[in-house]
Amino acid sequence: MSQPMNTHRYDAAAVTTAYASALEVIAAVEPDVAGAIRQELTDQRESLKLIASENYASPAVLLTMGNWFSDKYAEGTIGHRFYAGCQNVDTVEQLAADHARALFGASHAYAQPHSGIDANLVAFWAILAQRVEAPGLAAAGARHVNDLSEADWEKLRHELGNQRALGMSLDAGGHLTHGFRPNISGKMFHQSSYGTDPETGLLDYDHVRAQAREFKPLVLIAGYSAYPRRINFATMREIADEVGATLMVDMAHFAGLVAGKVFTGDFDPVPHAHVTTTTTHKSLRGPRGGLVLCQPEYADAVDRGCPMVLGGPLSHVMAAKAVALAEARQPAFATYAAAVADNAVTLADGLLRRGTKLVTGGTDNHLVLLDVSSFGLTGRQAESALLDAGIVTNRNAVPRDPNGAWYTSGVRIGTPALTSRGFGPAEFDRVAELIVDVLSATTPSATASGGLSQAKYELADGVAAKTQAAAAELLEKFPLYPGLDLS
Repeated sequence: MSQPMNTHRYDAAAVTTAYASALEVIAAVEPDVAGAIRQELTDQRESLKLIASENYASPAVLLTMGNWFSDKYAEGTIGHRFYAGCQNVDTVEQLAADHARALFGASHAYAQPHSGIDANLVAFWAILAQRVEAPGLAAAGARHVNDLSEADWEKLRHELGNQRALGMSLDAGGHLTHGFRPNISGKMFHQSSYGTDPETGLLDYDHVRAQAREFKPLVLIAGYSAYPRRINFATMREIADEVGATLMVDMAHFAGLVAGKVFTGDFDPVPHAHVTTTTTHKSLRGPRGGLVLCQPEYADAVDRGCPMVLGGPLSHVMAAKAVALAEARQPAFATYAAAVADNAVTLADGLLRRGTKLVTGGTDNHLVLLDVSSFGLTGRQAESALLDAGIVTNRNAVPRDPNGAWYTSGVRIGTPALTSRGFGPAEFDRVAELIVDVLSATTPSATASGGLSQAKYELADGVAAKTQAAAAELLEKFPLYPGLDLS
């Protein structure tokens, strides 16, 4: 049995009092906001949450974000702020960094990024500063960026804008911040993407190596948001070293599996990457925010995230990061992380046994990617039909997706959230059955021209209600935040 939410050992009566009091205060000013907060808890309690990037933070983490740290400006770094009175912010930021270093075995940790995208921006610019600014300063005979002339700056800006990055393509499972052209990462760099094997859907490291040799990137980006397998980061570091690139790993999705020691050795990115970024929610079960971990030579550049690309840090969120990272250092979290991975395998096996097509044929991590074209559906139709039945997922492109990034041909599902509620193998096999039942009962609607819609669909009568009832039966056994009563 996996570890449910009550392993956080919170006092249910105290938590109920805290939230009831908070909602009463909010309702006195804007009752609709208080109502939306209450409804969100109800909705999350009553649905099968399978979005791979979502989870349930502990009451301690959630309560930490609602405090007076929200009122404090604290640009700068620990002990070196541009505002007075930041001694308490220093305390919580230092705790967050200390817990992150200990949890991941990192040399340096920076806890200020507001999100995963912000963390990646900090990493990109830190790498550029380390790899480009220093030579630029030397060439200009300057010791500090303030000593550069406007002509020097113009030359430097040109160099920065034409650096090369090589990352996983969006349809292969990479993230939009790994060089997707509409994203700022695709505009900062001369960018190229590596994909996966057309037959297996797996990374081909020899192909990545050959592409890196030809492209010669400044930054080799590894990591994913929809790739259901592990990555050998030792091999990726070998490739980076061979072509003189900096290896940057975005582990936002699977950081919990790293923290819980499910991914170790060659599959743990932190010892191998020059710079590692992550979010603190998703599989880490913390607040929405980001972290940057790095080798010592990048520490000074990373710590310039503010004012380089960040504004004032969200001190209340950094405090919540410290609490979540402290929780992740407890033995129960390793048990939880192992259950997340085991449950994903069970979910994948249950889908495969029922005839579902999965990208790569299974999973090694926390997520499964369904190719719903075998049901005659687009990802958008499948996502919507599942939502009608109380199953929350998100559509996602599959490799070489003919339907593009909006309609897609896939649905991404993950196990972190329901594992937090206590779901184990039996429950996830039942979830697989419910997913297949819904998709099998869904058909595309006809268009006015006689074709098939990519968005509209028809779900057979009674299927949504039947699935919702089955989901409710499962969820009743594993209450979300047990003992928290806001009725």
